[in-house]
Amino acid sequence: MEIISDYGTVFLILAAIFGLFMAWGIGANDVANAMATSVGSKALTIKQAILVAAVFEFAGAVLAGGQVTKTIRKGIVDADMLSGTPELLVFGMLAALLAAGFWLLFASWRGWPVSTTHSIVGAIVGFAMVGIGVEAVHWGKVGSIVMSWVVSPVMAGVLSFLLFKSVQYLILDKPDPLVQARRYVPVYMFFTGFMLALVTMFKGLKHVGMETTTTQSYVIAIVIGLVIASLGKIAISRIKVDPNADRDFHYANVEKVFGILMITTACAMAFAHGSNDVANAIGPVAAVVSVVQNEGVIGAKAALSLWVLGLGGIGIVLGLVMYGRRVIATVGKKITELTPSRGFAAELAAATTVVLASGTGLPISTTHTLVGAVLGVGLARGLAALNLSVIGNIFMSWIITLPAGGLLAIFFFYILKTIFGA
Repeated sequence: MEIISDYGTVFLILAAIFGLFMAWGIGANDVANAMATSVGSKALTIKQAILVAAVFEFAGAVLAGGQVTKTIRKGIVDADMLSGTPELLVFGMLAALLAAGFWLLFASWRGWPVSTTHSIVGAIVGFAMVGIGVEAVHWGKVGSIVMSWVVSPVMAGVLSFLLFKSVQYLILDKPDPLVQARRYVPVYMFFTGFMLALVTMFKGLKHVGMETTTTQSYVIAIVIGLVIASLGKIAISRIKVDPNADRDFHYANVEKVFGILMITTACAMAFAHGSNDVANAIGPVAAVVSVVQNEGVIGAKAALSLWVLGLGGIGIVLGLVMYGRRVIATVGKKITELTPSRGFAAELAAATTVVLASGTGLPISTTHTLVGAVLGVGLARGLAALNLSVIGNIFMSWIITLPAGGLLAIFFFYILKTIFGA
């Protein structure tokens, strides 16, 4: 308890700095994933994608990032075992932020799309094993997270495969694909708006004062889907058809129609992602703030101040702007060649998987889901359309994320203990 009272202000400053660093890593890695399909399909330039992400990720983080964080209460670690030594929880959360931040920095430098969720979970598990004891880790919860490595990309891959096959059947394989695109793309827009609204309702807005029932969430999502479909239909009607464009690429004008859809999905996905994944950075920060403000008492809930949410939002935007290009290039260009129609299929499949997982309580990674969806789109065109060496590197990076986060957290945990004489 004395350490908390003596160094409380120092711990708060370190939590803010380390939380900003972790949020920067999320921006460099995870946000890049959310924007990669839009950039890779050329629906948005990289500058436009960064602008969209900056606005909507920050809005999602601050407006729907959550008033209460449950990082400690998610069942990964039994925090009650630290009630007599709260300083160890502070060291652990600071170590976890540093560990996950450094791992995301390294992965982003390599261009690897890894899971920020798994990075912070691995880090928390690592500190808990050495700081509290192996028995403090709820291994069943960790096991379900490991299971999601397989479940989420496979589910998204199957859905994106089927979605792109439906695009081929209804539009691309018809004698008049442009006419068919004008007819069916608004329908796809409805489903996109519907699913992305549900992602936001289930994964984001449930954290703020706006509580909705499942029925209300579906009704709101249907209304949003209809509005987006109507706006899309108007935008599509204004597209100028260039007959010469189809000489080089038969579906050039059709892809213009899908390009409008991709801009919509990019904005909505960025908001949903900001509202959900900012918790990976600010959850541990909130835990430290809670312990310090309560003078060493480990509370069941850690109330979030607006400055903590703002910190997460700023860090995410800075990470994307400064270092997001490498991961965008990997997911958007190196796995398989993307067009707006393929990118749309991948993004809608990823969103649908997140919604289904939210409903069943399955812990999944947005990153794994989107990569799986891109793989599914590539497979719809045949195995030759995939870059297998890039895919191998991505899978390898997924496997080592949990242990890498854990080992780094153990290292930083002991350093912090030594510095503060605990």
